[in-house]
Amino acid sequence: MSLIEDLKWRHAVKAYDSSKKVSQEDLNLILEAARLAPTSSGLQPFRVIVVENQELKEKMVQGALNPEVMRDSSHVLVFAAWNSYSDEKIDKVYDHHTDVRDLPRGRFGSYTDQIKKMYNSQTTDEHFAHTARQTYIALGLAMAQAAELKIDSTPAEGFSNEVVDEMLDLKELGLKSVTLLYLGYRDEEKDYLAHMKKVRIPMEEFIIKK
Repeated sequence: MSLIEDLKWRHAVKAYDSSKKVSQEDLNLILEAARLAPTSSGLQPFRVIVVENQELKEKMVQGALNPEVMRDSSHVLVFAAWNSYSDEKIDKVYDHHTDVRDLPRGRFGSYTDQIKKMYNSQTTDEHFAHTARQTYIALGLAMAQAAELKIDSTPAEGFSNEVVDEMLDLKELGLKSVTLLYLGYRDEEKDYLAHMKKVRIPMEEFIIKK
């Protein structure tokens, strides 16, 4: 099946079958798709936290708009972004780049000096606004990979960032939650969208040509 057909198949599931679990093999493919996402300057300024523990999910539903969806999903992926950029973080990433490519450390020094100067002139709020946007690229690729595997997903911003950050100790990791992705298998009877047609605006309205 083509990517387009996979995307036509998927929808934001509103009810999961809690008895069905995503296999570790399939989960790894979804996570790899997220890991391979392109990011600004290749910094990958976010991490994905995998939540499978049911007790932890029960705590995370506090403040969620659709608690049953989170509760009954197989896994919850938490996309959490760096709370700020720093020279140390940038150096660590680029040391990894040069090590993997068998290049001398400092090979990209002139470039990293430029981006350090840029980020050092910004506030931490501006940093987080930028790092948070990067997570959505990975989120989209994770959903596409899930659809290719015929695994259902639901992206979610309707949750308490404060609760999730506290439950997962994200502050200590220098991270802040941005969005969630629920994974699992739809409950055909309870998911009211399961048998509805997919609706999007027409292509001629969606595309604006100049």
